[in-house]
Amino acid sequence: MSAGSRDRSHLPTEQRLAESMDLDRMSLESALELMNRQDAIAIAAVAAERASVARAIEMVSDSLRRGGRLIYVGAGTSGRLGVLDAVECPPTFSTDPQMVQGIIAGGESAMFRAVEGAEDSPENGAAAVDQKKVGPNDIVLGIAAGGTTPFVHGALRRAAERGAKTIFLCCVPPDSREPTVDLVIRPITGPEVLTGSTRLKAATATKLVLNQITTLTMVRLGKTYENLMVDLRAGNAKLRDRAVRIVATLTKLPAPEAATLLESAKSQVKTAIVMHRKHVDLATAEELLKKSNGILRTALR
Repeated sequence: MSAGSRDRSHLPTEQRLAESMDLDRMSLESALELMNRQDAIAIAAVAAERASVARAIEMVSDSLRRGGRLIYVGAGTSGRLGVLDAVECPPTFSTDPQMVQGIIAGGESAMFRAVEGAEDSPENGAAAVDQKKVGPNDIVLGIAAGGTTPFVHGALRRAAERGAKTIFLCCVPPDSREPTVDLVIRPITGPEVLTGSTRLKAATATKLVLNQITTLTMVRLGKTYENLMVDLRAGNAKLRDRAVRIVATLTKLPAPEAATLLESAKSQVKTAIVMHRKHVDLATAEELLKKSNGILRTALR
């Protein structure tokens, strides 16, 4: 049996959930209550993997400090979740779009429409890694809810061959055919309410893990101050309003004065705060932040 057509009936994500056998006859209230209970299982499964997620954050932080990249690889829902997490980093943390990237089997069009068979080729996964010119400073994080996706396996194997660190995120127990990686994150979510539909619990657990990895990595890189996103890129009205409120909060200035200060700081929240708190001009504030590796708390000391 080929890699793409292997028997997956033994996987927990492919098995039937006893509590949802009568799903098509349940009242809406009962079905929703069931889904709520099952979603809680995803949260508990992620909590059980806390040590592995912490190790992933350490690995990714070290890689990005060295100028490396975090590259997600997945197919279908898993691929879309990786792309989603990647594209949210620049506006939230003002990162270079190259720093966190997402590869989805089938290419960009697969984000909006299923590309049948795209996940079945390990060679295409390897080629995608080659196209990104993955190297020793990078981390490739493969996402496969059921753990068997050939595209992801091929990408992880090629990434390791090219010297990159590798992480595998899946929602099933260990399998001898999994690729050899540096770290596995394995929230075991079990059977889905709708049999085999890993866009449910498994996807919820995946999203939670990715949230934790990028958010706490960016905290470690100095992209936040307290619990405020002081490195946000104010590219729309909502984010401009948030930027002004952050400056107002940390300087105690009224909103109009905070807006003026932010404008004089070229819309850079951290620069504005340093200018006010240290009583310095734009150039000096920028230099203080540069010497502090962009960490606001250090610059303010």
